[in-house]
Amino acid sequence: MRDVVLLGSTGSIGTQAVDVVRRNPDRFRVVGLAAGGSDPTTLAEQALDLGVEVVGVARATAAQDLQLAFYAAAQRRGYATGDHPIPKILAGPQAAEEVAAWPCDVVLNGMTGSIGLAPTLAALDAGRTLALANKESLIVGGPLVKSRARPDQLVPVDSEHSALAQCLRGGRRDEVRRLVLTASGGPFRGRSDLTDVTVDDALAHPTWAMGPVITVNSATLVNKGLEVIEAHLLFDVPYAAIDVVVHPQSLVHSMVEFIDGSTLAQVSPPDMRLPIALGLAWPDRVADAQPPMDWTARHTLTFEPLDTNAFPAVALARQAGEAGGTAPGVFNAANEEAVAAFLAGAVPFPRIIETVERVLGEHTVGNCATLADVLEAETWARRRARELAGTDLARGEA
Repeated sequence: MRDVVLLGSTGSIGTQAVDVVRRNPDRFRVVGLAAGGSDPTTLAEQALDLGVEVVGVARATAAQDLQLAFYAAAQRRGYATGDHPIPKILAGPQAAEEVAAWPCDVVLNGMTGSIGLAPTLAALDAGRTLALANKESLIVGGPLVKSRARPDQLVPVDSEHSALAQCLRGGRRDEVRRLVLTASGGPFRGRSDLTDVTVDDALAHPTWAMGPVITVNSATLVNKGLEVIEAHLLFDVPYAAIDVVVHPQSLVHSMVEFIDGSTLAQVSPPDMRLPIALGLAWPDRVADAQPPMDWTARHTLTFEPLDTNAFPAVALARQAGEAGGTAPGVFNAANEEAVAAFLAGAVPFPRIIETVERVLGEHTVGNCATLADVLEAETWARRRARELAGTDLARGEA
């Protein structure tokens, strides 16, 4: 039995992780949850269902809403007043960090965005195994995260990096020649003119159901660029030995090529429950984490080169990764602000990458020796991206 803390429990990764836990009560017990606080009803239901010890919400004003949601959820279940346990409630910007350090075996960081960095560091410093779905914290704070992580303390949960970790079991590290990340191509595969893309168009991913930011990142292929940086940091493979190919079926999640010419691929239906379950149980597998492929049926698997002209984000991310230091964090922060501006209707779709490229080009790369270094670079990148997107006044931050 492993005690688990779930960060970002009401999001896409978090809700699927709750499903994995519920279906495996003999393997996992959730002791802590953390979320932003925008959905107190779901968070309260999760906490009561799972019997957790602690709940954290990022917005201090959400604490009262969560308390009321607990009472409402208990009433719906027919509990008498005072006849049900209420977990400890932590509220405020550091709540997720406190929950990440709660006594447990595994912390699953399913938060979205670079806000997940501090909880990632808190979990590592507390000695927990970190099942990492929050790629941004590794991108932004790569040197910090790697310096604090013990060998095998970081377990990837992104489907691509979980696939690579599984394939790497098939040979020694000195036998690895190349990592191959697969990309669905998003909703605009095959298109060269993206000037008239709407928000609804960008959110219509052909194979994965994800939150809006990650879905837009998949449409621009920024997500794949971030994954290139993540693969380099996780597996210590040079950027020159990391490729991206387009695989529209999303069944081959990634591949590892070895020096003898052999390539191992991890194949499964597009469902995050498998990498989540593996992240929680690593290095063991969880029986029936998701339905398997039906290999008696007809399948067509195709692979295409990446159109770098229509989708320059991967090359731009690789450039930021090779620059190192604060550059990957600036790339990510500028993208988060540009995506927010696009979702708000303030800029057209192509301006997302144009803004990131402009901000990255203006940035003087610094070191990531401390969290303050990371935050300073991020703050500058966000401010500059908002200036370029013309959204400072809309936020009251002129």
